[in-house]
Amino acid sequence: MTTATSRITAQGQTSVPAAVRRKLGLSPGTVLEWETDGVTVTVRRARKYTSDDIHKVLFPDGPPKARTVEEMDEGIAEYMRRKHARR
Repeated sequence: MTTATSRITAQGQTSVPAAVRRKLGLSPGTVLEWETDGVTVTVRRARKYTSDDIHKVLFPDGPPKARTVEEMDEGIAEYMRRKHARR
């Protein structure tokens, strides 16, 4: 494992070494996350959405109602009757 280095400017900026950019597929505008744990700092590409964000979009009114297997079977049967009904 090789170590890549970069410097921090007077304005607190740093550049990501080219080898790291290529390996991670980073391009201009990519957002990075910085996580500190004691003296260790981890830098990674930021995820666009968290699982909570996705859950809120899929279920805006809260979690869906729990259904029994029989209720799911009936729902599938009703869907199939409507989908294949002769017009």
